[in-house]
Amino acid sequence: MKKLSLVIILFCTLFTNAQQILSEKERASVLDEILADRFDKLLPELMDASGIDMWLVMSREYNEDPVIKTMLPATWLNARRRTILLFYRNKAKNTIEKLAVARYNVGESIISAWDKEKEPNQWKRLIELIVARNPSKIGLNFSKDHNIADGLDKTDYDEFLQNLPKKYHQKVVSAEQLAVRWIETRTPREMVIYDQLVDITHDIIAEAFSEKVITPGITTTTEVEWWMRQKVTDLGLETWFHPTVDIQRNSEKLVDHLYSFSGRPDDLVILPGDLLHCDFGITYLRLNTDCQELAYVLKPEEKVAPKFLVDGLKEGNKVQDFLTTNMIKGRTGNQILATALQEAKKAGLQPAIYTHPLGFYGHSAGTTIGMWDSQGGVMKDDGENYPLNPNTVYAIELNATINIPEWNRAIRIMLEEAGFYGENGFRYVNGRQTELLIIPRVKTHQGN
Repeated sequence: MKKLSLVIILFCTLFTNAQQILSEKERASVLDEILADRFDKLLPELMDASGIDMWLVMSREYNEDPVIKTMLPATWLNARRRTILLFYRNKAKNTIEKLAVARYNVGESIISAWDKEKEPNQWKRLIELIVARNPSKIGLNFSKDHNIADGLDKTDYDEFLQNLPKKYHQKVVSAEQLAVRWIETRTPREMVIYDQLVDITHDIIAEAFSEKVITPGITTTTEVEWWMRQKVTDLGLETWFHPTVDIQRNSEKLVDHLYSFSGRPDDLVILPGDLLHCDFGITYLRLNTDCQELAYVLKPEEKVAPKFLVDGLKEGNKVQDFLTTNMIKGRTGNQILATALQEAKKAGLQPAIYTHPLGFYGHSAGTTIGMWDSQGGVMKDDGENYPLNPNTVYAIELNATINIPEWNRAIRIMLEEAGFYGENGFRYVNGRQTELLIIPRVKTHQGN
């Protein structure tokens, strides 16, 4: 316990300045302690809620189940050979066993339960463990609609059933609900980290969208993208997708939404009067961010952004509000989407909402609230049936189309911010953009 406290104090101290990143060794300590906490406190709750008392997670080296990747200790970058994890929950005794049918202990939390010298056959040893515990339900990671919960490969599935006694076959069920809850649920300690992680993301965007990086008339969108990518690497972090930067300006017409993310021209020179938009996310301590923000490039005679763009951002914020006030426990993604869109349109807005879970993965598992090309709802389990659960994080991703008479065209105010849904409702993890970033920043001491 003393060791745990010291690590937490170290973590918080080092993060006083968001740009100070933990060393690899310090990261490993934090990761392993958070993982132990999840196994001991969170997993029993999730298994009880799912009604699954035995959960088997299997993977072969370099073909890892998305779930097992979140369960490996910091020093394990991949599964080894075939790794089988067995979690057994005895609710009556309030115990949980964490065993590995593998040659090695899987970190300090999961103990090896296979001596290959005594029993050479890995499947036989697994069956021995199952029979000895006689579970009511055996959960496996297969799923039609939840891709992250569909990590069991066909070979392992077939060989498992071939070795499993017939009387246990009827006990085999999909663990999709348990797998999704494990992936989507954040602990209090993870949320402390998440705040700092999003803060780092905001800081990188703010620097990228400044005179430190952008010289109007010279710097291109592609150069800014690669600057952001390099910045992440220089900080010792990773990004889970390549950043994008695009431009909306008065000389062009509104194009398809996909333009901002795919198909836009490279190396567009950034000019005064441009409205810049970026899509950017980083990975740190196994958590991910996904953020879209806007900046305006001042013309020589300007000190502030035009009022119509300032007002446009406010309309984007209003769409956010309509969405987040409708994020209520138990509602499905499609229910939230339909109500939020209806209310926003009634208020005179032109919204599009495409919000997704965020956490261990950038496009993670959980309640999906629309897609940019599915504004009528997502016709899969994660949209139609899967309910909003507390202690989950989402990329609040959406846009508002704004008609700009001054430009004789429409523009899109595209926004994305990390939001946390907890027992007490919704909050942004580390705030949201409510003012346009200005390039260059106005130097008030020079009377500008």
